[in-house]
Amino acid sequence: MTKARTDRVRAPQLRGRGWLNTGGRELTLADLRGKIVILDFWTFCCINCLHVLDELRPLEDKYGDVLVVVGVHSPKFEHERDPVALAAAVERYGVAHPVLDDPDLDMWQQYAAKAWPTLSVVDPEGYVVASMAGEGHAEGLTRLIEELIATHDAKGTLHRGDGPYVPPAEPATTLRFPGKAVELPGGDLLVSDSARHRLVRFAPDGETVVGEIGSGSRGRADGTPATASFAEPQGLCLLPPQVAEVAGFDVVVADTVNHLLRGVRLDTGEVVTVAGTGRQWRSTVDDLPHDAVSADLSSPWDVAWYDGRVVVAMAGIHQLWWYDPIKRTTGVYAGTTVEALRDGPLPDVWLAQPSGLSVSADGARLWLADSETSALRYVEDGALHTAVGQGLFDFGHVDGPAGEALMQHPLGVCALPDGSVLVADTYNGAVRRFDPVAGVMSTVADGLAEPSDVVVTGGGDVLVVESAAHRLTRLAPGTLSAAGASTVDGPRRRAERPPTRLRGGEVVLDVIFTPAPGQKLDDSFGPSTRLEVSASPPELLVEGAGVGTDLSRRLVIDPAVPGGVLQVVAQAATCDADAEHAACHLTRQDWGVPVTIAADAAARLPLILRGLDT
Repeated sequence: MTKARTDRVRAPQLRGRGWLNTGGRELTLADLRGKIVILDFWTFCCINCLHVLDELRPLEDKYGDVLVVVGVHSPKFEHERDPVALAAAVERYGVAHPVLDDPDLDMWQQYAAKAWPTLSVVDPEGYVVASMAGEGHAEGLTRLIEELIATHDAKGTLHRGDGPYVPPAEPATTLRFPGKAVELPGGDLLVSDSARHRLVRFAPDGETVVGEIGSGSRGRADGTPATASFAEPQGLCLLPPQVAEVAGFDVVVADTVNHLLRGVRLDTGEVVTVAGTGRQWRSTVDDLPHDAVSADLSSPWDVAWYDGRVVVAMAGIHQLWWYDPIKRTTGVYAGTTVEALRDGPLPDVWLAQPSGLSVSADGARLWLADSETSALRYVEDGALHTAVGQGLFDFGHVDGPAGEALMQHPLGVCALPDGSVLVADTYNGAVRRFDPVAGVMSTVADGLAEPSDVVVTGGGDVLVVESAAHRLTRLAPGTLSAAGASTVDGPRRRAERPPTRLRGGEVVLDVIFTPAPGQKLDDSFGPSTRLEVSASPPELLVEGAGVGTDLSRRLVIDPAVPGGVLQVVAQAATCDADAEHAACHLTRQDWGVPVTIAADAAARLPLILRGLDT
């Protein structure tokens, strides 16, 4: 059992710019008195936040008469501050609870959040009883909710009944938040209709529907076009004909929220699972091949045929993976799971939510849209390089030389026959073009509604998956020529989270980890905890960088550096206590902590990996 708190903290009042999913009603904590409340501090660009939405769904279903989840949207990117974009995201991701718009991060600060996502639990009497960062908390939350139900049922302070959620009406459109597209032999287009959990096949005009694959309901069933189901599918990859013949399917689908790869036969529309267990990856990194259908994946977002196999943009853990449809094996291709920007030889590089892939015409270069660093990157000759992009917190809409150009959360990329590349610069509502020979970025189209992919057909047409407009958009002829591009010198922005003030010199980093109720640390397969620390700029950290097994570490901060970002990755292995067949769990969190250095500031940096004791 967890220990009772002696320092009861009254939950701060909920205030923001507005509410969604309440039928226009503004909620207060008084309105929620008698309910168990989970405040989910999220931002819609963040893959970890999307994971938490899926973790909370079963809890909302099971405890709907006593539990109210309130999403507190605390944005990172400028585009996410747009209330129209937020409303679209709430619909896109099927958020079935009230959402408070917190554009200036006021609630974020009131509840002392330091990472996306953060969960705060408020009891029926209005007190904060737990706070936890990151994902993977469903089991611990279940046990906490059960304890709160028992306690407040006995006290008479638990009120059962319907919550304040009011579902919005869904407009009638052919597509709903489409994700990616691929041209098929013969010129038809296959599109992932993400919010409707299906694939739609269009004639070459991009408007006439000639087929649908998937029931249209969220699920993970294999089978015929009418009975198969997906969960927010994204990327599509057409296999080479000789590979498809042996594999038994023609198209690989990144079935994102199911954490699966699916195979589709184009002649019958039959769907089969080809990789993934359906469980989200919570393991350790290795360089071994694994049986594909026995491997756990994490939010595969795009797929591309490169170097004789399918490369998978594994957005959920900031890696690229490979999948061999002949050998039916899979494994890590690039990335350590640290969310940041670091180039070098594969696989020991850092990525940040890779979301779009495309291969150059000669097959030598794999381009990728690294969305959280707002970067265009590429793999060539066994190494990862950055063409455009400066890091996790720098973004904007700026054209010109590669070293100065900026994007804002790009999701799609399309390599062109001349060696240049088009980028779906999603949060800027633009399609950009990068010329690797001149090293220059330009804008070829703007005013688009969250473009998420670009396809150039065999006939030379440029089609944009305009996701928030729920359509395919054909760009004007001449888009592919340099003369058709313009140069934009827009604002340069930086994600400004409230920084943590630290003093120069010695600082103690403490990652506070409390196992969920009913669990204990598990060292049966080696040390139960792991901590990795780095800094940007690197000179901020004089001592303390690197990997270790202790969750407390002495850091030495250079007082001459005014500030930067401490990158902290912590994980802890636990197992069920007092169980004959104990289940194992891995809790992991990646923080990018902005810091400013001041002589009178704190000498300790506490971070919470899991739940606090209640």
